[in-house]
Amino acid sequence: MPQSADIAAFLGRLSGLVWSEWCLVPLLAGTGLYLTLGLRGFPWLGIPRAFRLLWRGRRLNRHESGEISPFQALMTALAATVGTGNIAGVATAIHFGGPGAVFWMWVIALFGMATKFSEAVLAVRYREVDELGNYVGGPMYYIRNGLGRNWRWLAALFALFGMTAAFGIGNMVQANSVADVLETHFAVPALATGLVAATLAGIVVIGGVHRIAQVAATVVPLMALLYIGLALSIIALNAPAVPAAFGTILQAAFEPQAGLGAGLWVAMRWGFARGCFSNEAGLGSAAIAHAAARTHNAVEQGMIAMLGTFIDTLVVCTMTALVILITGAWHGPEQGAALSAAAFSLGIGDLGAPFVGIALALFAFTTIVGWSYYGERCAEYLFGARIINAYRVAWVAAIAIGATVKLEIVWALADITNGLMALPNLVALVLLSPVVFRLTRESRAAQRRPASSSRSES
Repeated sequence: MPQSADIAAFLGRLSGLVWSEWCLVPLLAGTGLYLTLGLRGFPWLGIPRAFRLLWRGRRLNRHESGEISPFQALMTALAATVGTGNIAGVATAIHFGGPGAVFWMWVIALFGMATKFSEAVLAVRYREVDELGNYVGGPMYYIRNGLGRNWRWLAALFALFGMTAAFGIGNMVQANSVADVLETHFAVPALATGLVAATLAGIVVIGGVHRIAQVAATVVPLMALLYIGLALSIIALNAPAVPAAFGTILQAAFEPQAGLGAGLWVAMRWGFARGCFSNEAGLGSAAIAHAAARTHNAVEQGMIAMLGTFIDTLVVCTMTALVILITGAWHGPEQGAALSAAAFSLGIGDLGAPFVGIALALFAFTTIVGWSYYGERCAEYLFGARIINAYRVAWVAAIAIGATVKLEIVWALADITNGLMALPNLVALVLLSPVVFRLTRESRAAQRRPASSSRSES
């Protein structure tokens, strides 16, 4: 009989293959590049308008079809996205790939904006109303409704991978991270953390997407602003070192040996992999949240959705990277969350490590809440609305279990299924790209029409 250590080692190697430069990394990067070119750079050109739409979408429009406001849809997606990848993932990329990995994180995020935009456009275009009267959508629906009945198997595969990944990377692994942080920094027993986290999450999850969105719209902006604010204060205190930090990133991104012995290819690999893992562009998960938005305009919701990648990687991850580089913490032996904690400690003193611990705990909790909705929708697609209540009970129970047990096998399996979600989604994005391109052209033409009409009348 194989031992658990052998199983964990095998799953770890398989996970490394799925997320390697031979599989997901080139597929995610290639799809993002293709969509960016097909959209003629529209996601980049549309960033100012996207922020205006986000501000306008803070309030629920009762005249639109959907469940939650466009702003709440983005916050729900960010709740599941902004997490350990922004703290531990950035640090891991710098440790193994050198400072140049940060540049490649930026690159994959810029192309990932087109991917996230396309996912949300298709999610709104092909969403449905379920038997409970809720608007549901995401990759499984745009695969089935967009590609036709012959592709139902691919839609089911995405839903299966999504439901499995949700219990691992979106639940038990996050609960374990919260318990570990609170036990390390504040001596809180893991069982107590698990029970409290399960209770709080249960209160949110039982209310469905409306309560999840309300909590996300309150907690996520506050959480992100606090983290960014403290990072900016450290950056401001070390302002003379900031130009050198950017110079190091750019220089190391193209050098044959890019810091700590990492070469150009290694820097690119770690930057791409951690960037994709952090912002989830291409995995299809965020599309599930955006499908519930109250809107009739798929392109406008896509523009709001792409801000998730912008905020997650180009803002939050960059703040973490700059703190690590300007404090010099990256020269030390630490990696992962310990490296970020060391950098913040160098920046603000003894409060740095506890702050990173609290930030990790909050990020992990919001990830649990956000992923509960993703997993629930995947389960509903496979088994119907009758599964929802049982799913929510199982979800809450898994939090308490995850906080108190060793998760090597669960983590590896979740990492694999999380990556495998991308494969059906990427196939659908490429095959349905003509729909995205057409809807975008029509939306841009309609936006220009009133302006040209008013000029002709004058």
